[in-house]
Order: sequence, then structure tokens, then C-alpha cells
Amino acid sequence: MKDTRTIETGSALDRFFAISARGSTVSREVRGGLATFFTMAYIVVLNPLIIATGKDVDGQYIGDGGAPNIALVAAGTAFVAGVMTILMGVIGKVPFAMAAGLGLNAFVTFNIATVMSWEEAMGLVFLEGVIIAVLVLTGLRTAVFHAIPAQLKTAISVGIGLFIALIGFVDAGFVRKAAGTPLELGIGGNLTSWPIFVFVVGLLATAAMVARRVKGAILIGIVGTTILAIIVEAVAKLGPSAPDNAAGWRLNQPTLPKEIFGFHNPLTLFTEFDPIGGFSRVTVLLAVMFVFTLLITDFFDTMGTIVGVGRQAGLVGEDGTLPRTKQILLVDSIGAAAGGAGSVSSNTTYIESAAGVGEGARTGLASVVTGLLFLVAIFFAPLVTVVPYEAAAPALVVVGFLMMTAIRDIDWNDYEIAIPAFLTVVIMPFTYSISNGIGAGFISYVLIKVVRGKAREIHPLLWGVTALFVLYFAIGPIRALFGV
Repeated sequence: MKDTRTIETGSALDRFFAISARGSTVSREVRGGLATFFTMAYIVVLNPLIIATGKDVDGQYIGDGGAPNIALVAAGTAFVAGVMTILMGVIGKVPFAMAAGLGLNAFVTFNIATVMSWEEAMGLVFLEGVIIAVLVLTGLRTAVFHAIPAQLKTAISVGIGLFIALIGFVDAGFVRKAAGTPLELGIGGNLTSWPIFVFVVGLLATAAMVARRVKGAILIGIVGTTILAIIVEAVAKLGPSAPDNAAGWRLNQPTLPKEIFGFHNPLTLFTEFDPIGGFSRVTVLLAVMFVFTLLITDFFDTMGTIVGVGRQAGLVGEDGTLPRTKQILLVDSIGAAAGGAGSVSSNTTYIESAAGVGEGARTGLASVVTGLLFLVAIFFAPLVTVVPYEAAAPALVVVGFLMMTAIRDIDWNDYEIAIPAFLTVVIMPFTYSISNGIGAGFISYVLIKVVRGKAREIHPLLWGVTALFVLYFAIGPIRALFGV
């Protein structure tokens, strides 16, 4: 009997993406690509709200404007994300999507652009991407990836699961900052708003569908919860969240858009970067530290993401390795440079890719679907803004659970690995940073091995990476010491 999956995919497509070999089908890949896109489409709106509204040291906005050009930056964000995600699918052949990195964009806006022009700031981002690409081509980045102990990679996956879940809870307003405690439930300790109600309904419905193994559960959850949000807004007219309207919708107000089509040429932004000027605008030491901070964050955020999502997709072997690691890391590095060249900040592999994996995506075809949707979003940006956080967040929480299940592979009776694994897992969500968690895990792993007289068991590259993380955590004191 012939393999019906091969018939469904078509021989050329099936062979190129290894769809049947990975136990998938075209429909599952398309569904996964859709789920990933709808889970991370918020970046098309959120990235310009962060970088397009910030002034540089000369008082200018991105594009040398006297006023924010949010629509243009949104188009640029979608364009670079679309191109890089397609490249990840075609070259990396994995279901990983790329877009402007949150955290990195804020660092560029509030730390770098405040002391130099936007052109110079994006030039440093471009330079950082080039350096990482060189590290990939020389094999160093891949070698570091393989030097990490397998159980520590598992801990990274688990930590990202908790991190994703926390992002979902916070984005939906289910968990918020509080006056008396660091966090609280809902508003004032109570679930007293319609948007939170929508989130809870979406979470329970999505979880129930996942438990029943419903095909397309996560995508159905996103679309269904969005429809519910539109109905609730039409009836209750809650408006967007604001300091005086804590019970409003977060990020997007779920109403049918007044217009569907709109186009701004993103290519105009590719003339807005200067990779050299920043070194003359500020001290060379400060410029180098900016590049180092971008590099170390980009380097290990991506490493953690591909391990976590790759493991969830069943692509990581027993030895913790991932097929086509070099190609994946190279595309990710190019994304960092492309984000700087396109003035939309460094593009990186997104942990939200796990939403598509949760839908069954296993190959690069899903990334091609996601990338094409990002390109379409350039023309249909108003439609992308319909989905509120409250509708996308349930998918993140459920995916967080799925990634957490890998915790069973950690030997908690072996304190040499258990303590570093624990620190990796908890510091990621507690500090809202993948890199912080990885750094804490590496440093504690090396320290424990040394004090137990097992320094020879530490891979030579792990010594170097750990030293870099010590420097990374000490950047604040170093800057204070040298007055930069």
C-alpha cells in the first residue's frame, strides 16, 4: 500500500521538506504555519509601538522623521519577518519562525538610540548580526551548541516552557504587577474584567481540545477566542487598556477593521543604517559593549529557543543535537543583520514557533506558510490587528505546558545537573529573560563541577562561554567603573 502522506504532499515537496519522513502531512504543516503566525502576528503591531515611537539622540524618529511613522515600521517588521521565516523554512527546513526580537528592540530603543542616531543604532545591530554569522561559518557557534550537556539543554526547554506560559498570563492581564506584591491575579487580585473572562474561556477551551487530541486545537482556539472577543467588545464596548481603563483590551481592540487594505513600502527603510558611525558618536568601548550585549543575548536566546521548540517537535536526538543546526543558526544570524539593515531591530527565532509545533508542524513547510502570511500582512495590516493578546495568550500557556513535559528527562537525584537545571528553569521566567536563565545554568554547572573536583569533565568551549556570561552579568559594574 502506498504512503498516503506522500501522495498528499507530492513527491518533490515531500522529499524537499521530508514531510513524510517526519511523520507529518501538508495539512498539518499549513495548520501549524497558521497557528504560529496568529500567535506571533502581534509583533507587527508591537515592534513599531516600541521602536517607531522613540526619538534618537538627535530628536528624530526612524526614517529621519519629525513624527512616528508606525505604519511604515509595521510594514518593515512584517517584510523582514516574512523573508527570514521563509529562508528558515527553505534552508533550515524546520518549523521555526523569525521576527524582531522583543527585549532586543527595547534595548536598542532605550539604551542605544538615546546616545546616537537611529541609523547608527541600527548599524550596530547589523554589525552584531554579521559577527554572529561569522561565528556560525567558522563553526564556533555550532560547536558551542554541541558542547552543552544534554540535560542542561532539556532544562533550557523546560524553562522556556515556563517563560512562554508566563508571557501568556501577563499578556492577557491574568497576571499583573501589584502594589503590595510583585505579581497578583487579575485586577486587584480578582478576575473582574471581560477580557480576562475571554482569556480564561479560550484557555479552558484550548486545553480541553488539546487533551482530546483535536486536530487544529491551538489554531481553533486562537480564531474562536478572537471571535468571542469581537462579540464581547461589540456588546460591552470596553475599549483599549489604559491607565484609567485597566479592564480594557491589551495591545489590540478586537473590532472589525474599518479598512482592510493598506500598503507602505518597507524597502525605503533599507537605506537607514550606518554600521560605522556609532563608533565615532560614542566612545569605542561603549559601542563595543552595546554590540557585545546584543550578541550575547541574540546568541543564547536563539540557542535556547531552537533546543526547546526542536525538542517539542521531536527533532532533537538523544544526544541533544538538532539536524541542520549550522543552517538554522546561519539563517538566524542573517536575520539579526537583516533586522538592522531594515531598521526594524534584530530578527531572531521565536519561541512562539512552538504554537505551530503544537499543531503538528514538523518541517520547514510550516515556516514557509508563516513567512508568506507575514508578507501578506504588509498589505493587510489592519486585519492583523484584530487579534488581541487575550485571544493569542491561551495558545502560549498551553504550549508552555507541552514544553514543560520534558522535565521528566532531568535526573533530579544528581545535584551536579539538578541544581544548574533548576536555576535555568526558574530564572528564565523570574527575570523575563532566556539568556539570564542559560547564563545562570552554565555558571552554576561549571562552579559545581569545579568544587567537586571534576573540572576535567567540562568541555573547553563551556569554560569560554561561562566566562562570557560572567562578563555579561558584570556589564553594569564595568560600565560604572569606566564611566561609560
